[in-house]
Amino acid sequence: MQETTPDFEDDDDFDRPSKSQLKRDMTALQKLGEDLLALPESRWEPLALPEILYDALRHAKKITNFEGKRRQMQYIGKLMRKLDSEPIREAVATYKLGHAHDSLRLHQSERWRDRLLASDDALPEFLNEHTEVDIQQLRNLVRAARKDAANEPEKRSGRAFRELFQFIKASEPAADDDE
Repeated sequence: MQETTPDFEDDDDFDRPSKSQLKRDMTALQKLGEDLLALPESRWEPLALPEILYDALRHAKKITNFEGKRRQMQYIGKLMRKLDSEPIREAVATYKLGHAHDSLRLHQSERWRDRLLASDDALPEFLNEHTEVDIQQLRNLVRAARKDAANEPEKRSGRAFRELFQFIKASEPAADDDE
């Protein structure tokens, strides 16, 4: 009699994901829930989330206890298993990208302020890029900020420094609209 060995080659193609993969997926949904929780509530409305998820998110915002927050996030992850997570991922990514653009714009304004205070050569460069600014007001702000910076540290007010930054920041979006 011939001994037959079971054919294991067919068993290599599993019909379901591994237990580890399921855990990774659940952890990813919990992380997405945390990112969703970081969004303002006004950003939740266009996502058309189920009411039970809205309630769970609102409740999670109120929880301060670490363990309670962790369990609530697990619950949010469980609720999100039933949803299509792609629109939520896109909303979170869009929100984060908007914040990144805002931060970049602020850093650019800070660099312009530093350059304008450090050198007179930066003024024509700034005016070339920002054609619609009030030149006289910009010169007055730069002059006042330099004068304030020349004072002893105890006598500095910082007001001109902040006003120059606000002026530059206000002129940045106008320059971006032209592009």
